[in-house]
Amino acid sequence: MREEALDWLEEARADLRRAERMLEEGDYAISCFFSHQAIEKALKAVMIGLARKRPPRTHDLTALYGQVEAFLELPEEVRERLPEVSQYYVTSRYPSAGLRRPSISFSRLQAERALEVARHVVRRAREALATG
Repeated sequence: MREEALDWLEEARADLRRAERMLEEGDYAISCFFSHQAIEKALKAVMIGLARKRPPRTHDLTALYGQVEAFLELPEEVRERLPEVSQYYVTSRYPSAGLRRPSISFSRLQAERALEVARHVVRRAREALATG
């Protein structure tokens, strides 16, 4: 595995742990944000390591997945939830970017759903990079 791809994957794993900690602490908005970041970095690791492309400067998870889907198979239920998690890059942090006060508006269910997607994507990216 290319060293740069490994760096992106390890940062994805670190963000996944942050998302888990924030969920347990009840900071659901930030848990959603770190779940998004874990997915983004895992997809960019695959892009670097397997697609041999420089990652674009985007945070759109569906667009990123579209560039690596030939290298990373995800179940339909995970793919269908990427747009949901993708919006958390902005809405989980900025007032009036969807919710007036994200720090008190995000729910545990949202954080759990985002974390479930993040765990799946990071795991599949790790497996794909190990075999690719």
